[in-house]
Amino acid sequence: MKLQLITIALTAFTIYSCGTTKQNEAMDNADASANSITEVYWKLETLEGKNVSTSVNRLQEIGFSLSENDNKITGNTGCNNFFGSYALEAGNRIKFSALGSTRMACPDLAFNESEFLKIFELADNYTIDGNTLSINVGKRAPLAVFKKANKLSEPITEKYWKLKSSEGQEVKMAKNQQKETYFMLKTDENRVSGFAGCNTFSGSYTLEEGNRIRFSQMATTMMACPDVNFNEAEFLKFFELADNYTINGDTLSLNMGRRSPLAVFEAVYFD
Repeated sequence: MKLQLITIALTAFTIYSCGTTKQNEAMDNADASANSITEVYWKLETLEGKNVSTSVNRLQEIGFSLSENDNKITGNTGCNNFFGSYALEAGNRIKFSALGSTRMACPDLAFNESEFLKIFELADNYTIDGNTLSINVGKRAPLAVFKKANKLSEPITEKYWKLKSSEGQEVKMAKNQQKETYFMLKTDENRVSGFAGCNTFSGSYTLEEGNRIRFSQMATTMMACPDVNFNEAEFLKFFELADNYTINGDTLSLNMGRRSPLAVFEAVYFD
């Protein structure tokens, strides 16, 4: 009788272990699927079956990325930035919230931004095949197909960048200056904000492959600061001119083409 009970117990344990292993494998597969879609920039290739990868006179790369930490989606329609949130579920299911976007006028852009943004409203699942992502609704043909581009582990974002030099000249904080000149790039909604020596400023930015960067819709407060010995207009002009950056540890340079840096910054960390 004891032998029979032991046999039954071992059988039950084996069945339970197999079930647990399969459940863990399913969970691991779900995690792997989530990891393969997040923290990557997905560049648009086709929209409703039509190739748009080379036919569009775009200002920026059309595509999006999903942040794993805060379940945020950010992207670019070729002209405007867009943003929102998303939720991943088992079985490669995905849901996007109502998306917001900037409102730049782009009359020369031969691309229907509204049609592109509509796919995120309709989508309920996705498929990944290597470096290709399809956003789908039901079992019909893909709404859009994307290719994997660069990862988003850009060391330039979510850091406090203090100005060190302007066009080769060392910058020191004036005694009567409220605080140091700096800027930050926030991944949430791709926003740039900072302090120009007297006035605060804000706007949007876009990162692209090859350490390329674009700033847009820059705005500032309008305080009069006659006693501050710093050319704010010259500093803010750098964001208009910059098209790429270089980074070496905690030193960041904003550049235009291959000329000498427009400005050099250093990262500051706070406890």
